[in-house]
Amino acid sequence: MKRKIFSTPGLLIIAFLVIVGLLVGQRFLPGKLDAFAQCLKDEDVTYYGAYWCPNCQNQNQMFGNSKKHLEYVECGVRGAQNQQAAECNEADIEAYPTWEFSDGERVTGVQDVRFLAEKTGCELPEKYTQSENL
Repeated sequence: MKRKIFSTPGLLIIAFLVIVGLLVGQRFLPGKLDAFAQCLKDEDVTYYGAYWCPNCQNQNQMFGNSKKHLEYVECGVRGAQNQQAAECNEADIEAYPTWEFSDGERVTGVQDVRFLAEKTGCELPEKYTQSENL
């Protein structure tokens, strides 16, 4: 009598686990701007944002998985969109996103990575130094 090594439910469970593993694993892959984002952090650049802010979401997409290397301060308070975190109040953050540079200068709104590179001297990968839009 032959025994089945894998049953249909067993194969479905294995397939499900592989798919979940691939999706979750994407978060841990290196980003295309890791070195650039780390340089911004090393240059004492702080990015203030809020989880509910559409412009912040656009800014985050520019950095992709590299966002984890930025000095990021979450100003949003879960469940209270009209409040902001104490650290952001103390820093007088009035708009999102806000980028603060080591010299104290601030810019608000979505910033192109080429502007951030020019402002800080951080080097971008060659793909991003071309003049076309990202």
